[in-house]
Amino acid sequence: MAEPGQSIEPKQVRVVFFGTGRFALPSFRRLLDDGYTIVLLVTQPEKPQGRRRQILPHEIRLEAERRGVPVYQPADVNAPESVARIAKAEPDLFVLAAYGQILSADLLKIPRLGSLNIHASLLPAYRGAAPVNWAIYHGESESGATIIEMTPRVDAGGIVLQRRVVIGPDETAGELLERLAALAAEMIPAAVRGYVTGELRPQPQPPGRYRKAPRLRKEHGRIDWQRSAEEIARQVRAFNPWPGCYTRVLRAGGKPVKLLVWRASVAAAEGSDAPPGTVVEVQPALLVQAGLGRVRLEEVQPESRRRMSAAEFVRGYRVAIGDRMSGDGPDQGA
Repeated sequence: MAEPGQSIEPKQVRVVFFGTGRFALPSFRRLLDDGYTIVLLVTQPEKPQGRRRQILPHEIRLEAERRGVPVYQPADVNAPESVARIAKAEPDLFVLAAYGQILSADLLKIPRLGSLNIHASLLPAYRGAAPVNWAIYHGESESGATIIEMTPRVDAGGIVLQRRVVIGPDETAGELLERLAALAAEMIPAAVRGYVTGELRPQPQPPGRYRKAPRLRKEHGRIDWQRSAEEIARQVRAFNPWPGCYTRVLRAGGKPVKLLVWRASVAAAEGSDAPPGTVVEVQPALLVQAGLGRVRLEEVQPESRRRMSAAEFVRGYRVAIGDRMSGDGPDQGA
């Protein structure tokens, strides 16, 4: 870092930006718009997606190419050849957001002014790969964006800047992440300027509230109807858009239907005599008994079909009171 009060212009700072997910894109654009020289974008190699296994370029890569920023996509960012390639760019500063690989100590030694990480949580809470999802899953009322100084210990560096937001009662992880991406983009110019001039000194993360936010797996989306209606509704919000929450509808008059649940809410918080997973109402709403309370299914997707309202699903698949939901379901993308 520079000494406090040192004059520095944005165009003097040579930045290597590490980012892959959509959360990174607004901050990448904002730095360019504010005159910072991004000398290299480091992003993950594209992977086949969907049932057709198409390889589609990352949005941030396309943005970089449109704006003349060189792009580097190493399979292993910490390999010696990767370290050498990044060092060749002669960066003053690293900025990282939703990149997808952990930077080694050797990499973090490269930029002369240091490294910043943009994280979608109120650190020290929810360190890890999926902070937004787990904050919703665990019923947090607040989230936020935190910009920290990077250290070899993941998500543990000093806080440079942090802002809070209230999590909406019906907000999904995808919606909250989009809001936090915009918030981080508002924060990043001030954070970079303050950090490189020394006006913003990284402050140690406060003790307590530490909670892990591990990478999401497909099985996290399985709905266990023994849980409470509140927990199931939060789970559906937390894992929308990925991995999606799934169940299987066991109909008395037809084949089982594999089902993704995209929107759900608490219809009743109190208990009932019906076994968990039982369809207890189909009109005017599709209600399913949980371990405690009832869940209102609002938007669903049968396997190999489009998303639809629960009312459309009831009509099209002849779902009836007394049908059951079980805890196994479709592959993602059904």
